Amino acid sequence: MFPLTAIALGIHLFFAIMFIGGSFFIWVVVWPASYELTEDEKERTRIVGRIAKRFAYFTHLSLTLLVLTGLYLAYGYLHGNISNLVDTTGGNILLTKIIVVGVDIVMIYTNNIYHGRKIMRLAREGKLDEVKRIRRITHAFSFISMALLVVIVALATLLQFF
Repeated sequence: MFPLTAIALGIHLFFAIMFIGGSFFIWVVVWPASYELTEDEKERTRIVGRIAKRFAYFTHLSLTLLVLTGLYLAYGYLHGNISNLVDTTGGNILLTKIIVVGVDIVMIYTNNIYHGRKIMRLAREGKLDEVKRIRRITHAFSFISMALLVVIVALATLLQFF
């Protein structure tokens, strides 16, 4: 059983790095650099939208594999006893992590599907004031989501001590 767990953990860590690192890369590097590429808001929105759409393919793959390997690893961590989620300190931390992951996934997909498509459509139509208004909302969602990613990493780290 150990080799399978090691493989699952390796896959989990690799895709966590891709997903979390990619998310921060977009907000810390791509978004600010887009202002240097062009002053045209419509063009900038198109560029960032294209990059985000490309990243979405990796997001779907990463989140799918993170959930699958995470469930497998959580089951092993709990030694097959689901009641350990509420009966042990490590289980409580794991349960908190599961909840935060669920909230973050819902936020990510709600934000990207609803706001992302709307921003791209409004940008194509030249309604840039509306794009700016929606962008403020979507940025708030994104920054909360990134904060939750940091919390998830902290909880995963904390689990190693229980």
